[in-house]
Amino acid sequence: MPIQLFHVDAFAAAPFSGNPAAICLLGEEPRSAEWMQVVAREMSLSETAFVERLGDEWTIRWFTPTAEVELCGHATLASAHALWEAGLVAQEQSIRFTSASGLLLARRVDGWIELDFPSRPPEAEVPPDDLLRLLGIEEAEFFGRSADDYLVVVPHESIVRGLRPDLLRLSKLGARGVIVSAKARTTERADFVSRFFAPGVGISEDPVTGSAHCCLGPYWAHRLDRPVLTGYQASERGGWVRVRISGDRVLLGGQTVTISRGELLV
Repeated sequence: MPIQLFHVDAFAAAPFSGNPAAICLLGEEPRSAEWMQVVAREMSLSETAFVERLGDEWTIRWFTPTAEVELCGHATLASAHALWEAGLVAQEQSIRFTSASGLLLARRVDGWIELDFPSRPPEAEVPPDDLLRLLGIEEAEFFGRSADDYLVVVPHESIVRGLRPDLLRLSKLGARGVIVSAKARTTERADFVSRFFAPGVGISEDPVTGSAHCCLGPYWAHRLDRPVLTGYQASERGGWVRVRISGDRVLLGGQTVTISRGELLV
């Protein structure tokens, strides 16, 4: 039986912005991780999500073109959008995803989709040798590491926007990726800006990274003393992420746009 296949722009208010994801809504036939990986390589997007019904919940797995990851925000946002659009879940119903990172929830809020994700605050530590040089950064206000990524906070938004990192050497750092962030000074409506580089898992620069905001949200909420914030990821495509801290959870809000839908025949 053909598999429904969606191409969705996530954290996007308009087509061809935000972060694109491919969503495969799997049928009853079991699929191996090896099969998922070759499909993700064929899709050649930063993430391909594979969603399967499990009773009243849905299992979700995420693959870059080269590796499986434990948490992905934009492809989860896109997966919820696809399930509602395909009519597999009622529009007013929340969606429960089981994943490698535990239970994740998605619901509609004021025309946006809100994800309930685990908080992953950074722990301050000494940066690895040469990391700042590989990023082209002369100084940092903060350096830390979350469960997945390094976080580097710099003094000005212009530094974030002007980054030209050495991606080949960054790929050998041993973390999923590197987040670089600053307080927003010129971007209206944003409290902070960021960029995300993950060449080690096949993503030179991710356009908009929901899971990175599980680290950014707690950091900036503490620093700015506000639990509700708006982040702007200043990649070439760019995208907005609403962030709300709720205990040990981070609620991430974003918009979605369907670019295409069809069937995966193989």
